[in-house]
Amino acid sequence: MSQSHQQPALAKCPGCEEPPAAGDLFCGVCGYDLSAVPARPDDRPTMAITVPPAAPAAGAAGVVRWPAAEETDSSDVPAPVVRPADVPGTDSGGRPLTGPDAPDATPGRGAGSPAEPLPAGGPGAAAVRVRHDDRADPGGAEASGDFALAAPDPRAADHAAAPASGAKVCVACRSGRVDSDGYCENCGHAQPRERDHMEQELDAVAAVSDRGLRHHRNEDSFAVSSTALPDGSAAVVAIVCDGVSSASRPDEASAAAASAANEALLESLPRGTHPQTAMHEAIVAASEAVNALAREPAGAREHDAHRHQNAPACTLVGAIAAGGLLIVGWVGDSRVYWVPEDRTQPTARLTEDDSWAAQMVAAGLMNEAEAYADERAHAITGWLGADAYELEPHTAAFKPDRPGLVVVCTDGLWNYAESVEEMAAAVPADAGDQPLRAARALVGHALDGGGHDNVTVALLPFAVRPQGAGSACDTA
Repeated sequence: MSQSHQQPALAKCPGCEEPPAAGDLFCGVCGYDLSAVPARPDDRPTMAITVPPAAPAAGAAGVVRWPAAEETDSSDVPAPVVRPADVPGTDSGGRPLTGPDAPDATPGRGAGSPAEPLPAGGPGAAAVRVRHDDRADPGGAEASGDFALAAPDPRAADHAAAPASGAKVCVACRSGRVDSDGYCENCGHAQPRERDHMEQELDAVAAVSDRGLRHHRNEDSFAVSSTALPDGSAAVVAIVCDGVSSASRPDEASAAAASAANEALLESLPRGTHPQTAMHEAIVAASEAVNALAREPAGAREHDAHRHQNAPACTLVGAIAAGGLLIVGWVGDSRVYWVPEDRTQPTARLTEDDSWAAQMVAAGLMNEAEAYADERAHAITGWLGADAYELEPHTAAFKPDRPGLVVVCTDGLWNYAESVEEMAAAVPADAGDQPLRAARALVGHALDGGGHDNVTVALLPFAVRPQGAGSACDTA
């Protein structure tokens, strides 16, 4: 019976030391070909050999007598003998290999005489020195007689020099040209894609999106913008979309939805459309943009390694701060949190997930802890896409009576700060004044927690004058 050969499980990727997932043929972080890693040898593991500090007397009991090295090789060419003292350096104990303190001085050489390299290839051959990478002196290779690298030495590369013909330079070795497939021609390192980490900051809103530590690409997207209402007051917009990984081209779906929703809001708000109506129309426009992706020719994406048969899909959540109102809209399980500037006041979650867990809780079949502990908890029941059951945009209007921060995020963040108390604790105290720095800190919070998903968060400071006691948010 034939048996399929299985690649031995690797604890770490040889390229970036990231633990690969079971069955991976390529590293999800750096793209290293895991199938090229040689199989673990079947013989015994390497055993340590302890070398005695001094050579014992000849004939002493227990001493291994090694045969003398042949003076010629198989071609009757004199074989050079390289002794430890021939190579400058120190042994494992820090003692010099040459000089009076050398642990094994070569007979016939003076204790203090310099070591002369032996010629290779017979008498009269040019002296050949062993190459060493001296990181303390990157430019000293030629002067020391070291072999030149086959490719440009990245330590001596001119990092400021522009690549030839506008080509990109590898971010790893800083000298190789990046090929059209996204890999360095010099060291083979996979290059980060533009969407692996994105940041944007406006005067009143900031957003950060990151691929995370486990996904091979970033399937989240966002759009932040500001415009003016007919009365001249400002309206600030934040849209966050999360691609559905089980669908085809989720990264394109999220990007199309975020862009379409943002453009719709920038068109309708200046016309005087009520922000809540504008949000509803923006979600519909985003849905149409995602649906359009499913109508593309079947062969247009035939080379996509992650192509599936089902239609592109994503979730969407957005917030608008305009005219003293806070408008939120969503489809899916991305969320909006309200974190008051005064942390003694209550934090609130302003959205309800379109998910299996939320449905179980709403139906009274499970409590929240039981529902979210189930493996089906994050199965979404609402999304944007051609195969969605029915588009049901959710919108809500709030009128905060005190300043605070609006957190718009995907589940890549709230999985690590799910409760309102945890989210409030994760948000930096100065987030209202430094929204970009706070957004970076929240993404870091998710990465420190494991980064198992793409992470996207937009922070929208909401500034109002305190109007007395009351709840943090009242539904308008």
